Amino acid sequence: MSSPDPSPVCAQDGQSTSAAPQAPLHKPQLTYVELVHLPDRIERWIRFGDVADERIVSRRVRFQGFASGAVFAFVRWASNDFGTAVSRIDILQAMRRSEPCSTIPGVSPGAEILLRLSGWPKVEQVLKAIDIVEALGVNAAEAAADHWRHVHHRLIAGQPPRPYTPERHAAWLLRRELTR
Repeated sequence: MSSPDPSPVCAQDGQSTSAAPQAPLHKPQLTYVELVHLPDRIERWIRFGDVADERIVSRRVRFQGFASGAVFAFVRWASNDFGTAVSRIDILQAMRRSEPCSTIPGVSPGAEILLRLSGWPKVEQVLKAIDIVEALGVNAAEAAADHWRHVHHRLIAGQPPRPYTPERHAAWLLRRELTR
């Protein structure tokens, strides 16, 4: 049984929702992400990823589950009375329950972090990098995990990431086939 998220999100009615899904409602082999939409206050959404399960809790809260090995982008945004308070993007890989993983607010039980950036300028650069991958006709969830690590490291260093190419994707597909 997973422990609750240390930073619960306040729901519309003032009660908090835990990022840890309730065991009877969810498939234990999946990694679940809590998605929240409170207009002009909190937005958590998936930018890309192949959803294996979805549970709707209310109009504003739902959980999406990802199979082990699935790569997905989780975007979090929050504001306060003075403007944007949080702008973050995480590109994550779902892990098996028995594998070690990092804890991320809103993700249960956790995942491997491929990219983790905050601040709107960097989030915007990551969204552009995702658009470049998708412009090639490649599902961003199928792109090489190493590419997302590369994007993370280059942006942290203040350098533009090298674009994903069809040749790199073909090499990744061959490597993945050999390691299965």
